[in-house]
Amino acid sequence: MLIVISPAKKLDFENASPTERYTQPDFLKQSQMLIETLREYDEAGVAKLMKLSDKLAALNVQRYQDFQTPFTPQNAKASLFAFKGDVYTGLSAETLPDSALDYTQKHLRILSGLYGVLKPLDLMQAYRLEMGTKLPTEHGKNLYEFWGDTIKETIEQAVHDSGGDTLVNLASNEYYKSVREKQLDIRVITPQFKEAKDGGYKMIGLFAKRARGLMTRYAIDHQINKPEDLKHFNWEGYQFNEALSEGDQWLFTRESA
Repeated sequence: MLIVISPAKKLDFENASPTERYTQPDFLKQSQMLIETLREYDEAGVAKLMKLSDKLAALNVQRYQDFQTPFTPQNAKASLFAFKGDVYTGLSAETLPDSALDYTQKHLRILSGLYGVLKPLDLMQAYRLEMGTKLPTEHGKNLYEFWGDTIKETIEQAVHDSGGDTLVNLASNEYYKSVREKQLDIRVITPQFKEAKDGGYKMIGLFAKRARGLMTRYAIDHQINKPEDLKHFNWEGYQFNEALSEGDQWLFTRESA
């Protein structure tokens, strides 16, 4: 069983990684190609391309200039601890015991516009490049075309390497699209999280993102290998709702946040 999650816009490169362990990303050559393309944009160009404020555009132009290989613990940080945001608040990676990192490294992948696919301990440098960015390259008009089948093939291999045949999709639609699900020959389970509202259930972005992180942490804490065991997830009031689930679209609901 393999879990995939999205990255986050918010990053933490101020605090040190809680572990000295690290690995290298698999697609730094492609990342370097994207960085070279991004370096052709000035601040106004980046602001327009990514719909950013002038301040954020300036920050990211500097990040592209600062990008440097090889990655070391001195100039980069393990991705699992570098990303911050709603998913990662739920995951709370900084509180993971070192003994949990082997499972995490085997059963979790982070999708990325710049790095393609990241293992949790893969070093990364600060960046902003969302998967949906329409960045033209010699490989196509956007990042989906740039990455092609690379992400799909990498995820498939990681699923097999995990010792199972199931992918648990806890990523956003924007990022999961890069996996090209229709071409996969593995089982895909997509948990969804909704809140009780006006007599029904509604997905609320902030809560759903946090819940994806919570479920990821639940899987890590319980060292889950069988996806069916995820149905027991009951943190922060969520319960598996069998009546409203359809096939491998699993719905978890809660009555109050």
